[in-house]
Amino acid sequence: MAKKTKAARGLVCFLCFWIFAGSVYASKDSGVFTTVTTGRRIIAGQNIQQAKQGAISDALGAAVQNAISELLTSQVLASNLDFLYSEILSRPSDFIITYRVLGDVQNISASLVAVESRVNLDLLEKTLTQAKILDAGKDRPVLMFFISEKTPSEDLPRYWWGNDPDSYTSLVEEVMIEQMTREGFAVAGTGPERPDPSFYDISFHSMEDIGAAKLLGREMKADMIVFGHAAVSLAINRMGEEKTFDAQILMEAYDVHTGEKKIVSTVQAAAKSDSEEEGHKQALASAADLSAKNLTEKINAYWVQTLRKESSFFLSLSGDNFLPRFIALKQRLREMPEFTSMLQKEIGSNSALVQILYKGPPSRFADAVMLKTFDAFGLEITDVTDERVTLRFIEKEEVPGPETRRNPAPIPEEKKEAP
Repeated sequence: MAKKTKAARGLVCFLCFWIFAGSVYASKDSGVFTTVTTGRRIIAGQNIQQAKQGAISDALGAAVQNAISELLTSQVLASNLDFLYSEILSRPSDFIITYRVLGDVQNISASLVAVESRVNLDLLEKTLTQAKILDAGKDRPVLMFFISEKTPSEDLPRYWWGNDPDSYTSLVEEVMIEQMTREGFAVAGTGPERPDPSFYDISFHSMEDIGAAKLLGREMKADMIVFGHAAVSLAINRMGEEKTFDAQILMEAYDVHTGEKKIVSTVQAAAKSDSEEEGHKQALASAADLSAKNLTEKINAYWVQTLRKESSFFLSLSGDNFLPRFIALKQRLREMPEFTSMLQKEIGSNSALVQILYKGPPSRFADAVMLKTFDAFGLEITDVTDERVTLRFIEKEEVPGPETRRNPAPIPEEKKEAP
């Protein structure tokens, strides 16, 4: 009895460490994502089995979340939370191939479980691709918005950047981001926690300091910044008791990599209302919708030209077991449609320097390379400039099996199918 109690306490400590330290392991191989996650449910009405099943369900949901995080950047993930929760995370078992419970205990009126899951990565990728989420940010630029707004009741426009920013939520920006993320754009530096320019040693000398905005956009890994002004006013014309409100939005888009202004967009919209507040909102929302459509069309046209424009830069490689890994990387690069050619400049026992011709800037090449996976090793990009990409081959961390862990929890042999 004492041994069982001691073992149970050990398992409780083991699971609690996992849960509160957030420790999991994961591996990815041939369309299957394997991960260990934990779940916890309160035992209601002495129904231990029900609590255990609920904890398992939570662990499966966490497994699918981990797989999504492997496929999407944080920006794309944050921009598509509604879809992810409603279409995927609401039914995680649909994406689970098999799972097994590594251990379960009852602790302080709660059921705790540790579960090893095998996630169907191919199905998850297909679902995200059909929703135009997986490719977001790959074939379109990452955008960062700097939009000021002004209504007739305000003396000065409101904005979030600069030396004396206002804390406000831009209606125009909300509408535009929603529309453009649906079209596959990723957006950087948005949300309630705006990036602090001083953290990056960037100073805005005025609201119109586009140079500082470009620097901040580069720090946020954006490809283009959209600098805009939105204003609404009461029109002279009116219809009966309803007033008419006019909104105008001027947008300029700059390529962060070259610093050049590439797009100018000006739109106007009107709205009728007997309420000034509602009239302002309706006019601004209508103008924002038109502005998003106009920008989407123009940015797409510009970005296609940018991607097709061939650039030349150096790729510096290093790492252990160099030659077979270098050969494997070259084979994968030739599979990329944007890749044109590679000219070898220098090669040693554990390093090489090659010249790359690629249809797109070095930053896009780096993004594409990081999507490549290899069975025996990993890739680490340490530097990306306009002239050079620095890459290092790294060892893959071996995932210890449950049987090799110190003080392992009991592992049932039975393999359980997802419910």
